[in-house]
Amino acid sequence: MRVTVVGAGAIGTLIATWLRRAGAEVTLVARAAYRDALARTPLEVLLQNGEVLRASVHVVDEGDLGPTAEETDVLVITVKAYDTAPLADALRGLSRPPYVLTLQNGVGNEEAFASAVGEDRVLSGALTTPVHVMQPGRVRVARPSFKVGLAPVRATQEALARLRYVGDALAAGGFRVRYASDYRGLKWSKLLMNMTANAQSALLGWTPARVFAHPLAGRLEVYAWKEALEVMAALHISAIPCGGYPLPLALPLVRRLPASWVRPLMGRFAAGGRGEKMPSLYLDLERGRRRTEAPWLNGAVARAAARVGVPARVNGTLERLVEEVARGVTDREMFRGRPERIWAAVQGG
Repeated sequence: MRVTVVGAGAIGTLIATWLRRAGAEVTLVARAAYRDALARTPLEVLLQNGEVLRASVHVVDEGDLGPTAEETDVLVITVKAYDTAPLADALRGLSRPPYVLTLQNGVGNEEAFASAVGEDRVLSGALTTPVHVMQPGRVRVARPSFKVGLAPVRATQEALARLRYVGDALAAGGFRVRYASDYRGLKWSKLLMNMTANAQSALLGWTPARVFAHPLAGRLEVYAWKEALEVMAALHISAIPCGGYPLPLALPLVRRLPASWVRPLMGRFAAGGRGEKMPSLYLDLERGRRRTEAPWLNGAVARAAARVGVPARVNGTLERLVEEVARGVTDREMFRGRPERIWAAVQGG
């Protein structure tokens, strides 16, 4: 099967290497600045045990996405969520639209691609293996969980066949693959993991463990989850086990128990789930990026909450603050090490 991976970052390099080693014909779509370097040397994935996995793939420029997509069987999307809209636009009107598997973080990517190629051609995935980029085409696995969830947006026979092919290829390399029937449950469960101590780590400059160790910051994290769980309940979205965590068993307790009881439990969850890697929003602000995935994380909760009439002040405020810092509207130093200022912003002060 011909597979095209869009995005040559950490996840794109990992997935392209795994699929090629499983026998797929793999094309990697990369930015022009990385294309030549990636085309000259094999991709490398460094495992925690010291083993190095290598694979040679065909590399093309992102400007060639349209023709490449029409010739592929599965288009695997691994770029940041803020790149979804231009990618979806590039796929509109293709004479032979591909099946699109999005492994992106956040909520809303599947719907964007469905508007371009049809929901019967969109597949959903959630990967829970933290990966570091060492240099273009060379990545290191931070925590060898190697778990992935897969679900169709609409379960046609052909969609399930494509999904099964990718799942079998990943499983052949050691991934534990879990299939789900409801992609919303898959992506909202992963959203809970992605948003945990993400925005506050970015603003405060703290590790997730330190966020939860602070009573005020940790309480805000619990409230952000409680808001998301109320939205999921209003939308009739059921959580599924994700990344080895029994979310369906834990989340009803999170909804009912006081924040002071939940905070230490969530702190252990966050520390174990991220390994050595700092959260994505922290890395975005550290690199001076003007765009972040906050609108697809905390912002997705706030927008869905507005649609169903559920309050989401914490998530809405966290999205706003991160975006204001990224755009240079607010000085990041205002919040560094000052959780009381985030609390005041949530309270409207």
